[in-house]
Amino acid sequence: MQPLSHLPAFLATAFTDLAHWLDKRSAARVPLLLFGILFASGRRTVTSWFRAAGITDDFRQAYVTVCSVGRHTDDMAFSALRAVRPLLDNKRLTLAIDDTPTPRYGPEVEGAGIHHNPSPGPAGEKYLYGHVFVTMTALAKHKDWGTIALPLQAQLYVRKTDLPKLPPERPREFRTKLEMAVAQLDWAESWVGHRFEQLWVVADGGYAKRPFLKGASKHGFTVVSRLRKDAALFSLPEPTKPGEKRGPGRPPIYGKQRISLAKRAGQKRGWQQVECEQYGFKVTKTIKTFLATRRPAGGVIRVVLVKEEDGEWLPFFSTNPEASAVEILEGMADRGSHLQMNKDVKEVWGAGQQQVRNIHSSEGCFNLNLWMYSLVEAWAWDKPQEELVDRSASPWDSEPRRPSHSDKRKALQKEVLRSEIEEALAGRPSDEQIRALVDRLLDLAV
Repeated sequence: MQPLSHLPAFLATAFTDLAHWLDKRSAARVPLLLFGILFASGRRTVTSWFRAAGITDDFRQAYVTVCSVGRHTDDMAFSALRAVRPLLDNKRLTLAIDDTPTPRYGPEVEGAGIHHNPSPGPAGEKYLYGHVFVTMTALAKHKDWGTIALPLQAQLYVRKTDLPKLPPERPREFRTKLEMAVAQLDWAESWVGHRFEQLWVVADGGYAKRPFLKGASKHGFTVVSRLRKDAALFSLPEPTKPGEKRGPGRPPIYGKQRISLAKRAGQKRGWQQVECEQYGFKVTKTIKTFLATRRPAGGVIRVVLVKEEDGEWLPFFSTNPEASAVEILEGMADRGSHLQMNKDVKEVWGAGQQQVRNIHSSEGCFNLNLWMYSLVEAWAWDKPQEELVDRSASPWDSEPRRPSHSDKRKALQKEVLRSEIEEALAGRPSDEQIRALVDRLLDLAV
């Protein structure tokens, strides 16, 4: 069976576009691999992709293709960006960056190491052994489903202490997560910088440090992130009075007075209420906003303090002092879609389960999962909810909610299988053809 023959035209084109960056021998196998990812079931090892795609005797070369994908991530990521470009806001490109771990086991897994566990389980594990990927997504707003994170690429972070364990034929220079994030912004700016009026990036507070903020500014990005409650902030520099002669040297960038966020939050005056959209709902937030200077940001920032219903307060900021408080609050809420993507790409697509050891293969597998996530979201973008979700077999499940990513993946699987069945039953199929179709469907089901 030819995998492209039963795929929707959008996916067939996207698969071919992703493949054309590789050598012709490897490029021919990329659509097969992506088709296998779509229909793989059970534990999502690479061999489960091979079985779903019908790759048998050629499996060794398929492994080579996976490794080749890892070597050409930057190029292939542009094809993913091109596929989702029509879904993005024409004025402002908003990216989200964060890192996510995938547990791995075994001493021969290249690039694996001990990392802090961002989400300890019931046992409270502080550390995990495995990979950490720095992921970048483009945020798009759907008219009914709210903000959707569309993955563009991921890069594997390897601790400095683990680099000597890599084989000599696959050396790698050490880069911090912040440096990797800046490199991703450099890639994005080089591809799309001139196509958008504004470039924004939202990130966790762990990225609100000088290397990332300075690199983002260099590439023209406004950063929206979270502040520490004890962050070192200063007042604005005092303006020169009319007629006053300024001394030698450049004008001051930072003020002399230290600003305490805790004291600002504790003051009863200055609070106001604003209406914004968060997580698909209109909400009213109690906020206090002001300008300050911060050395890691290199100058003036817009600070927003948010008072929650339980009395707790949270500080956020933007490196663009002209940004409004509403834009900052909505940007930080939209970052939640990136966290949901990190969760779905592991649970729905099985990212991190591929059981490959080569460091390039690990990056290739993770990015293939990310690109399938984006392509499925783009395919389902304009489809009505009734085509994506069928809860007729679960009448008790009547709570209205937007289709999950798993719903969209299943809907795409059904459409591809429906096309295959209709083609096989066209005309007068023989008993052998019907039997082959049944065997094929049983293989995919099992």
